Amino acid sequence: MKIILINDRDTDFIKQLMNVWERSVKATHLFLRNEDIQEIKKYVPQAIGEIEQLVVTVNEKNVPVAFMGTEKEKLEMLFVDPIERGKGIGKHLVQYGIENFSINEVTVNEQNSQAIGFYEHMGFRTYKRTDTDEQGMPYPLLYMRL
Repeated sequence: MKIILINDRDTDFIKQLMNVWERSVKATHLFLRNEDIQEIKKYVPQAIGEIEQLVVTVNEKNVPVAFMGTEKEKLEMLFVDPIERGKGIGKHLVQYGIENFSINEVTVNEQNSQAIGFYEHMGFRTYKRTDTDEQGMPYPLLYMRL
């Protein structure tokens, strides 16, 4: 596995990341209905294309298996292909973000207990909670800091 900072975000590459995103979301965001996922999916390519730093983990065939996006000192997105989970890829990406971009904050869905446990293991602690997500949907968010 190799970690790469991505600057060139062409359409084909974003499609590869979208596949990772969708598989990851379906495996971890069990509180979302398929219709919700399809609605959110409309906005993800733009978010991937515009994020300040995009970091991707590729396998030995140079195929993306995980990615994270950061903005200032905040981890905005982290998705790992479910087939690759449990191999330390997410941990390595977050450590890369901490070391290279001074990541010290993340927002996570309260219903995503796997993610909460992962971030707590990485040293993040909740400092704030909201009843809805940033779009006003009934998905409570936890705001966490190192």
